[in-house]
Amino acid sequence: MKEFIYGRNPVYETLRAKRRQFFQLLVSETAQEKGRLAEIIQMARAQKVTVLRAPRKRMDKIAANNQGIALEVSGYPYHNVIDITDKAESRGEALFVLLLDTLQDPQNFGTLLRTAESVGVHGVIIPLARTAQVSASVVNASSGASEHLLIAQANLAQAIVKLKDAGAWIVGLEGSEQAQNPGAISLDGGIGIVVGSEGKGMRPLTRKSCDLLMKLPMEGQIESLNAAVAGSVALYLTYLARNKS
Repeated sequence: MKEFIYGRNPVYETLRAKRRQFFQLLVSETAQEKGRLAEIIQMARAQKVTVLRAPRKRMDKIAANNQGIALEVSGYPYHNVIDITDKAESRGEALFVLLLDTLQDPQNFGTLLRTAESVGVHGVIIPLARTAQVSASVVNASSGASEHLLIAQANLAQAIVKLKDAGAWIVGLEGSEQAQNPGAISLDGGIGIVVGSEGKGMRPLTRKSCDLLMKLPMEGQIESLNAAVAGSVALYLTYLARNKS
């Protein structure tokens, strides 16, 4: 299945990652060939991708915020859970994984992928159904970070068993009374951070599969953070725990 990746950073990172097939690069007729756009065109030509100038109307049909560029590519290359655990093992590192339990919003998904890539997770696992997929809008929201990540689609309960077998503790993020503050949880070993859906949080089976539940202490007037912000904070707390100097 073909699709268009749009936006300068997402297109740049997609070309740099070289994980998809590339069919053509569309550049707006009014775009000036300089800066990041010039880099993208040069990279595309070096990879023998056809570069075409396109009218603004065609570009806007692809996406309103296209930034004058769109790359036609093959579908997202999903991996599997074993690829993720093997990556950690090959690096001699304790496993670090993000699990998203039926997250729906592409912007939240993309934001979490961007954070996950920046803190060095070994992979991201999403359910097989009833969840946001790695679409062009998700790639855009992640600023292209999705193209450098191992993302697996799997039965989440089965994936959690595999992660535990590989030495990871599964930490579910929620605001319940049973959940512990980050200071009471060891985050410096093998860890899988679970973020639930925007409205309902984790599904019962996923929650039951967690070894620990973690909440983010709050002192303000609002009751909770959204999934992307809360998940990003949890990922950074884990990153800091794993990289104590």
